[in-house]
Amino acid sequence: MNRVSILLLLLCILWALPAEAQCAMCRAVLESEEGGQAAKGINNGIVYLMIFPYLLIGGIGYVIYRSRQKAKTEA
Repeated sequence: MNRVSILLLLLCILWALPAEAQCAMCRAVLESEEGGQAAKGINNGIVYLMIFPYLLIGGIGYVIYRSRQKAKTEA
């Protein structure tokens, strides 16, 4: 990978916009509550749970990349 690709990848990872991760039904129930603390907690929990599949796929991709690079140097 060249430097521009790496820089673009890092920029995309570090520049995240806030997102609302609640489904419509959860949002309707939690918006009726005063203060909105439970809604913020559930939204953060959903976002944290979404991180793990991306980490797993990234780890698998890295292992495949590393094994292909190792195969190139041995050949």
